[in-house]
Amino acid sequence: MIRGSCSCGAIKFELSSEPNMMGTCHCSVCRKVGASTLVFVNKDSFHWIQGREFVSRYESGIYTRCFCQKCGSALGEIESQEDSFPITANCFDDDPIVRNSFHEFVRDKPAWYEICDNAKQFPEHPVES
Repeated sequence: MIRGSCSCGAIKFELSSEPNMMGTCHCSVCRKVGASTLVFVNKDSFHWIQGREFVSRYESGIYTRCFCQKCGSALGEIESQEDSFPITANCFDDDPIVRNSFHEFVRDKPAWYEICDNAKQFPEHPVES
C-alpha cells in the first residue's frame, strides 16, 4: 500500500498498486494552486481511508482542483471519476515509486525555477506540442 494524506491529517487515502506516472506542470494555474507535480493513479487502486467530506473544489477551466478545506493542502483531482487521475505528489506519505517523466508548459515556467532532471520537456501540453 502507498499511503497519502493532507497536511493536517484530516484526509487520508491509500493506493493498492503503483501509480502510472509522475509529471510536472509549469502553467500558472497548477503553480498557483500548489499542484505542479502530479502522480497519475488508477481509480481502481485508490481507496479513501478518511476525510472525503473535507475535500473542497476549485474550478479552473477544464480542471477541477481539490484541496483540504481544513488546512488548504492541494490534492490534485482526487475526486475524479476518470479511470486514471492526478493527485498532487506532495500528498504522498510513502514513496509513490514512480519518478518524474515529463515537464509540460515549460514555456510558462518562471525564470527562478530550474529544471534539474532529465525528464522530457514540452512547451505546452504533450498532446498539443
